[in-house]
Amino acid sequence: MLNVENILENLIKCNTIKDKENEKILNYIENTLKLMGFKTEKRDKFLIMSNKEETSLGFLGHTDTVEFTDGWKYEKFALTKIEDKIYGLGVCDMKSGIAAIISAVSQINFSKINKGIKLYFTYDEEIGFTGIKDVINYEKNFPQMMIIGEPTNNEIIVGSKGLMEYKISFKGIKTHSSTPEKGKSAIMNAIAFINDLNNFYQNEIKSNLNKKFEIPYTTMNIGKIEGGSVINSVPESCEILVDFRTIDKIEEQKIIKELEKLKEKYQAKVEELNKISPFFNETKDYNKTCNFITEASFLKSDRVILGAGPITAHEVNEYITIESLYKLVEQYKELIKKYCK
Repeated sequence: MLNVENILENLIKCNTIKDKENEKILNYIENTLKLMGFKTEKRDKFLIMSNKEETSLGFLGHTDTVEFTDGWKYEKFALTKIEDKIYGLGVCDMKSGIAAIISAVSQINFSKINKGIKLYFTYDEEIGFTGIKDVINYEKNFPQMMIIGEPTNNEIIVGSKGLMEYKISFKGIKTHSSTPEKGKSAIMNAIAFINDLNNFYQNEIKSNLNKKFEIPYTTMNIGKIEGGSVINSVPESCEILVDFRTIDKIEEQKIIKELEKLKEKYQAKVEELNKISPFFNETKDYNKTCNFITEASFLKSDRVILGAGPITAHEVNEYITIESLYKLVEQYKELIKKYCK
């Protein structure tokens, strides 16, 4: 039986910002699981291990963390306990999930259980989701049920909104601001595009509801607008970044069709940065969903998201509670017994 705090301490010691010590953390995980009878199926920048030929449950977690920002009071790459809290970079997102699953499997006697468990450890989740894409390219037959250990404050989450991200570029004709009729403003073109897009969103998208989600409609955000060079020149270029958090595939198709229409109208260049569809697992026991994107969105099998809390991912002095961590171990053990019996 392996203590979950000790495991977590070893994981936090690894600086996995942008996967810097990817090999170090995978070595620790692989060597620890080998002592419990797990065999390595595939090792690259990701790691896949299993303990039986037939597996009915999988666990997936990313090992990388975000960069830390100013204001940290505690050591980033060490486990710090203050009263009922555990601090450390990545402790919430999501090294606590990895520690909990390793501790949970160390407490299960798999010789008395018919089926085994398969474990997936990915990289580059925080920036580009490269790790889960590599795993999917390799793995053609995931277990029947997958658990993603992202922080949920110990609540089982069975669905997530989708994500559509676009970079839209506009070209104008540069001239002096005293003779604007000789040029064409890329910024004004972008503003007209945004107004049309917002009218479409307000009238055709926002009114459509899916009560499964806390925010029950597709959201739209213009996250960035950048153009021009100086105050006395008509701008020759402008670029905007826009994202949608979608509730279903019907909304996706509407948005794609409208962007094509506006692209032609404003002679814009529309580049798709990300397109991830929403998912929802029908279940009589659980119905909670989230608005953020996780690696669960890339999977096709049944999956739930379950991790520690409170949710302090990407925050200064990131932490979880000790109670939440030990509760998560017990939750994982119950799921193993349920799906591997």
